[in-house]
Amino acid sequence: MGTTTYLIDSQALLLAMTSPRSLSSKARKIISSMDETLLASAATAYELAYKYRKGKLPGLDRVFIGYEHHVRRVAPLTVPITTEHALTAASLVWNHADPFDRLIAAQAMVEGATIITSDNAMHEFEALSTVW
Repeated sequence: MGTTTYLIDSQALLLAMTSPRSLSSKARKIISSMDETLLASAATAYELAYKYRKGKLPGLDRVFIGYEHHVRRVAPLTVPITTEHALTAASLVWNHADPFDRLIAAQAMVEGATIITSDNAMHEFEALSTVW
Protein backbone atom coordinates (compact mmCIF):
# COMPACT_ATOMS: atom_id res chain seq x y z
CA MET A 1 0.00 0.00 0.00
CA GLY A 2 1.51 3.32 -1.09
CA THR A 3 1.62 6.59 0.72
CA THR A 4 -0.74 9.34 -0.38
CA THR A 5 0.41 12.95 -0.25
CA TYR A 6 -2.06 15.41 1.25
CA LEU A 7 -1.90 19.21 1.32
CA ILE A 8 -3.99 20.61 4.17
CA ASP A 9 -5.74 23.86 3.32
CA SER A 10 -5.74 26.90 5.60
CA GLN A 11 -9.12 26.38 7.25
CA ALA A 12 -8.50 22.68 7.88
CA LEU A 13 -5.05 23.43 9.31
CA LEU A 14 -6.46 26.08 11.62
CA LEU A 15 -9.13 23.64 12.83
CA ALA A 16 -6.52 20.91 13.34
CA MET A 17 -4.49 23.28 15.53
CA THR A 18 -7.36 24.81 17.51
CA SER A 19 -10.43 22.56 17.34
CA PRO A 20 -9.61 19.10 15.93
CA ARG A 21 -13.08 17.75 16.72
CA SER A 22 -14.43 20.21 14.15
CA LEU A 23 -12.63 18.33 11.39
CA SER A 24 -14.45 15.56 9.56
CA SER A 25 -13.70 12.07 10.84
CA LYS A 26 -11.94 11.28 7.55
CA ALA A 27 -9.73 14.38 7.84
CA ARG A 28 -8.86 13.51 11.46
CA LYS A 29 -7.96 9.97 10.44
CA ILE A 30 -5.68 11.15 7.63
CA ILE A 31 -3.99 13.77 9.82
CA SER A 32 -3.35 11.27 12.62
CA SER A 33 -2.07 8.56 10.26
CA MET A 34 1.64 7.85 10.22
CA ASP A 35 1.25 6.28 6.76
CA GLU A 36 0.45 9.47 4.87
CA THR A 37 2.58 12.42 3.78
CA LEU A 38 1.08 15.66 5.11
CA LEU A 39 2.03 19.04 3.69
CA ALA A 40 1.17 22.60 4.69
CA SER A 41 1.54 25.49 2.28
CA ALA A 42 3.70 28.53 2.94
CA ALA A 43 0.69 30.41 1.53
CA THR A 44 -1.30 29.28 4.57
CA ALA A 45 1.13 31.03 6.92
CA TYR A 46 0.62 34.25 4.98
CA GLU A 47 -3.17 33.84 4.74
CA LEU A 48 -3.66 33.13 8.44
CA ALA A 49 -1.26 35.86 9.57
CA TYR A 50 -2.89 38.35 7.19
CA LYS A 51 -6.39 37.52 8.40
CA TYR A 52 -5.25 37.62 12.02
CA ARG A 53 -3.69 41.07 11.53
CA LYS A 54 -6.92 42.28 9.89
CA GLY A 55 -8.88 41.16 12.97
CA LYS A 56 -10.63 38.26 11.23
CA LEU A 57 -9.12 35.63 13.55
CA PRO A 58 -9.41 37.14 17.04
CA GLY A 59 -8.05 35.31 20.05
CA LEU A 60 -5.55 33.20 18.16
CA ASP A 61 -2.35 34.67 19.60
CA ARG A 62 -1.31 31.19 20.74
CA VAL A 63 -1.39 29.93 17.15
CA PHE A 64 1.02 32.60 15.94
CA ILE A 65 3.41 32.30 18.87
CA GLY A 66 5.43 29.29 17.77
CA TYR A 67 3.47 28.95 14.52
CA GLU A 68 5.95 26.60 12.84
CA HIS A 69 5.97 24.28 15.86
CA HIS A 70 2.16 24.12 15.87
CA VAL A 71 2.01 23.49 12.13
CA ARG A 72 4.63 20.73 12.21
CA ARG A 73 2.56 18.86 14.79
CA VAL A 74 -0.16 18.61 12.12
CA ALA A 75 1.75 18.68 8.82
CA PRO A 76 5.47 17.99 9.18
CA LEU A 77 6.44 19.35 5.76
CA THR A 78 5.91 22.85 4.37
CA VAL A 79 5.64 23.48 0.64
CA PRO A 80 7.34 26.74 -0.34
CA ILE A 81 5.79 28.90 -3.03
CA THR A 82 7.68 28.39 -6.26
CA THR A 83 7.48 30.19 -9.59
CA GLU A 84 5.75 27.11 -11.04
CA HIS A 85 3.12 27.26 -8.31
CA ALA A 86 2.52 30.98 -8.89
CA LEU A 87 2.24 30.64 -12.67
CA THR A 88 -0.05 27.62 -12.37
CA ALA A 89 -2.30 29.51 -9.92
CA ALA A 90 -2.50 32.47 -12.28
CA SER A 91 -3.38 30.29 -15.26
CA LEU A 92 -6.09 28.14 -13.65
CA VAL A 93 -9.36 28.21 -15.56
CA TRP A 94 -11.49 28.42 -12.42
CA ASN A 95 -14.12 30.96 -11.43
CA HIS A 96 -12.79 31.16 -7.89
CA ALA A 97 -11.09 34.46 -7.15
CA ASP A 98 -9.61 33.74 -3.69
CA PRO A 99 -5.85 34.07 -4.32
CA PHE A 100 -4.94 31.86 -1.36
CA ASP A 101 -7.19 29.02 -2.55
CA ARG A 102 -5.88 29.37 -6.09
CA LEU A 103 -2.29 29.10 -4.87
CA ILE A 104 -3.01 26.12 -2.61
CA ALA A 105 -4.88 24.42 -5.48
CA ALA A 106 -1.95 25.03 -7.82
CA GLN A 107 0.51 23.66 -5.28
CA ALA A 108 -1.58 20.50 -4.88
CA MET A 109 -1.73 20.04 -8.64
CA VAL A 110 2.00 20.59 -9.16
CA GLU A 111 2.98 18.42 -6.18
CA GLY A 112 0.47 15.65 -6.97
CA ALA A 113 -1.30 16.06 -3.63
CA THR A 114 -4.89 15.64 -2.51
CA ILE A 115 -6.23 18.68 -0.65
CA ILE A 116 -7.81 18.23 2.78
CA THR A 117 -10.53 20.88 2.69
CA SER A 118 -14.12 21.64 3.61
CA ASP A 119 -14.26 24.33 0.90
CA ASN A 120 -17.02 23.52 -1.60
CA ALA A 121 -15.33 25.59 -4.31
CA MET A 122 -12.31 23.29 -4.14
CA HIS A 123 -14.44 20.13 -4.11
CA GLU A 124 -16.33 21.37 -7.19
CA PHE A 125 -13.15 22.13 -9.17
CA GLU A 126 -12.73 18.94 -11.19
CA ALA A 127 -9.01 19.42 -11.75
CA LEU A 128 -8.39 18.91 -8.01
CA SER A 129 -8.30 15.81 -5.87
CA THR A 130 -9.95 16.69 -2.56
CA VAL A 131 -11.07 14.98 0.62
CA TRP A 132 -13.06 16.02 3.67
